[in-house]
Amino acid sequence: MENAALAADLRLQLGRLIRRGRAEDPRPQAVTATLGLLGRDGPLTTSELATAQRVRPQSMARTVRALEDEGLIERTTDPTDARKSPLRLTASGRSALQQERQRRTDWLTVALDEALDPHERETIAATVPLLARIVTWDERRPQ
Repeated sequence: MENAALAADLRLQLGRLIRRGRAEDPRPQAVTATLGLLGRDGPLTTSELATAQRVRPQSMARTVRALEDEGLIERTTDPTDARKSPLRLTASGRSALQQERQRRTDWLTVALDEALDPHERETIAATVPLLARIVTWDERRPQ
């Protein structure tokens, strides 16, 4: 299979897998993604979140308000620049994020167990580091 065909098939199937994992999210994807960013990267400003999510700051401001209203995030003060108000997860936010991650992991665990035989699971396990290399390559690539 040539690289372009492989890339198209991989993109299609990974997209389907991700969409299926998100299908039962209790919150809109933008909200869950924002929780995930704050969980991985720590406190971020609204503009940093907007840049990371590739959305307009006004759109991120609405998402931030919704998360604040739910008590999932809170504003802090930047110790080096009092004009900035980084956002961080609250205990409820960390719990909600952990529950969502666990739900997705549980779904994928069942899918791996029921859809694949042991040899196929080994094949998938061998591809995970390869996919990680693609992501790392992209992160290091000059924009």
